[in-house]
Amino acid sequence: MEKKSSWSTLMRKTLMALSGLFLCFFLVIHLLGNLQLLMPEEQAKESFNNYSQLLSGNIFIKVISYVLYTSIVVHCLDALVITLSNRKTAGKYAFDQRGASSKWYSRNMGILGTLILVFLVFHFKDFWYQYKFGSLPKDEYGHKDLYTIVIAAYQDWWYVLFYVLSMFALGYHLLHGFFSAARTLGVYHPKYVSWIRTFGKGYSYVITIGFAIIPIYIYLTQHM
Repeated sequence: MEKKSSWSTLMRKTLMALSGLFLCFFLVIHLLGNLQLLMPEEQAKESFNNYSQLLSGNIFIKVISYVLYTSIVVHCLDALVITLSNRKTAGKYAFDQRGASSKWYSRNMGILGTLILVFLVFHFKDFWYQYKFGSLPKDEYGHKDLYTIVIAAYQDWWYVLFYVLSMFALGYHLLHGFFSAARTLGVYHPKYVSWIRTFGKGYSYVITIGFAIIPIYIYLTQHM
């Protein structure tokens, strides 16, 4: 029974690692698209709305989006199951001091993950849901004007603050998750550990700063 339980835990961790790595890939694509918001206003509006139209009208992108939604759900559910399982077994190892030497964000992945999940709910409601089901105005090319909706959302300082804090939570989540995924998938080899750590940290910093700077830039430029 214990062997079966260990195998089940390993499978859940592997599934969470794979879904997490897919989400990491998606974040790069999503960031590249959102960086268009930093262009001059007219150019940013045309480029960003064209980008949004491409994502909504391409059948290949639609398939990828369903994989994305599934990955988010699987990742969250696996994280919840593994966290509950770890809590149940925590009391069995009274002399396990690994938690004392681990990073604070590694010990608080549940809190960070919950903040990210709350952010995703707001993010999907304000942008994805509005684009798919809302009555958005059209730009001069006949595309749904998501650019105007995004710019309007980043006029509120509290929303910008919430977004930035969520991105830092995401950054710490990525720092821990990237290394955990590498260990789970067996690629965290001593020969390559320094490269993996450097890449993981660099990736986490770029994603965090890249996403965080967008609402800050929009808020500051719109209020000058």
